[in-house]
Amino acid sequence: MPTKIYSKAKILIVEEQPLAQSYMKQSLERLGFQQLRFADHAKSAKEQCLSEEFDLIVCSFNLSKQQDGYQLYEELRVKRLIKNSTGFIFISAETTGSLVHSVLELQPDDFLVKPFTVQELKVRIERVLKRKHDLQTIYTLIDDGNDPKAITYIDTILNKENNNYSPILLRLKGDALLRLNSKQEAKDFFKSVLNIQKFAWAKVGLVEALIANNEHILAQRMLKTMLERQETRLVALDLLGQLEIKLNQFELAQEFLSQAVKIAPRNISRQKSLSNVSLINHDYETNYLTQKDIASYAKYSIHDHPSIYLNAARAGIDFALTTDQTDQIQRISRQTNQYINDLKKLFPNSSNQAQIDVLNARLHYLKDEHQKAKKLIEQLDDDDVIIGSVDSALDKAKAFHELGFHQKAQTLFTQIINHCEQHPNQEDITYLRYIQQQQSERRDIKIGPKELNNHAVNQFNRGQLNTALEAFTQAFRVMPRNPSIALNLLQCLLDSNKQLGRSFNLELAKKCYALLSKTQLPAEQMQRLDKIVDIAKEMKLELETDTKSQK
Repeated sequence: MPTKIYSKAKILIVEEQPLAQSYMKQSLERLGFQQLRFADHAKSAKEQCLSEEFDLIVCSFNLSKQQDGYQLYEELRVKRLIKNSTGFIFISAETTGSLVHSVLELQPDDFLVKPFTVQELKVRIERVLKRKHDLQTIYTLIDDGNDPKAITYIDTILNKENNNYSPILLRLKGDALLRLNSKQEAKDFFKSVLNIQKFAWAKVGLVEALIANNEHILAQRMLKTMLERQETRLVALDLLGQLEIKLNQFELAQEFLSQAVKIAPRNISRQKSLSNVSLINHDYETNYLTQKDIASYAKYSIHDHPSIYLNAARAGIDFALTTDQTDQIQRISRQTNQYINDLKKLFPNSSNQAQIDVLNARLHYLKDEHQKAKKLIEQLDDDDVIIGSVDSALDKAKAFHELGFHQKAQTLFTQIINHCEQHPNQEDITYLRYIQQQQSERRDIKIGPKELNNHAVNQFNRGQLNTALEAFTQAFRVMPRNPSIALNLLQCLLDSNKQLGRSFNLELAKKCYALLSKTQLPAEQMQRLDKIVDIAKEMKLELETDTKSQK
């Protein structure tokens, strides 16, 4: 690489360890770099990026003062504090799978594992700087949002004989076509690239074009093959999750997104998609665990916001209301209070008291302190015509319903849905589907999930099988992942058939058994299930065989 590129290149080193910083300084100066800047934490790095333009940033992942390297790079990109023409190299001593996958999703220019030699550092830096220098015009056009001109310029370079950047240029062109939403052109382009060489990025680009073009079957077929390769598994899981959401296959979407989150847990956007899908599936435990992860990974990042802690607290209450394990309810209640305290500490000037009051009202309701809950909720302003936060309005609607203010709840649900439909870009379509589902369920079922289950059990114990069956059916509708309710409903279905001669709802029984057969039940519940299965066999209801054949 020409010496003048070395000497002119402005490089920012982000490293908090003095010895490592000294090693980097000596190494780079030995390589001929003259314009070096240093930052020992993310805040200093951001301040310098605001005042200067760098050709390269070499950043340690392991920063301990608030933001780490991942969060810093994400913010620099989102806030456009660095350009596409700025090279970015991560360095890290940690190489766990979740870290590496998470970092690579951000697509830095390189990832260098500590310890490394001066020669290794030289090769990586030289490669990145030369590419950024040679393709600077294209990167500038992309930064300016001028994708059509960038594509024209890329085509000009690709037509030259001595071109060393063909794969990179082809990828930049494909990305530009996708950004321009040129569906057919993008599809044809990625196909032509794959005819030359089977680049993983070209397969991903083709799938994205197919999904945008509603060619779902072909996209699914390609993604299933991509699952088998390590380098494309994560993106394939992510795209399968998005595709299944588009097709309203929310159980499958959750399965794919859950696997993707395990591989790369720091992607907040994916975590939010998983949260929304799990809500539609009534999987309040997964929603709670996901919101906890979001609160953990978002802290100090560009995503850090009062809503992160409020949503984690709300998810905890939703989960606690659908479980019958006392120790779990107590643990979740303590964690919810901790999120509220963290919120007050981290955002002391935020106007969140009304939202906190709703949370506290729901906590009182959870603890069967209904009078305290009603008193707190009645003090709140009823004027929700203007929806400031969909999350907070939804939480308030849930509180109204749980405390018996059904008309207020339905009115607020309608206002929220109208708001989301009028502002389609502000709310995820999956979340809107969940809100609509909540309104429908709470219109049909007047009491809260906790009271509903208790009511069903009481009616069953009194021998009121018809009433109990209706109540358990409603409870299973809103809590389809609660094994205790599934077991009680299955028992009630059989008993009402034997004792009252009611027609047997085999489809509902299969759903109950499907949940129970994959759940690790306590010994007493397992014995009950075995007896139920024996009775079903006597009735020639082959629950086990049918359920297994469905899997």
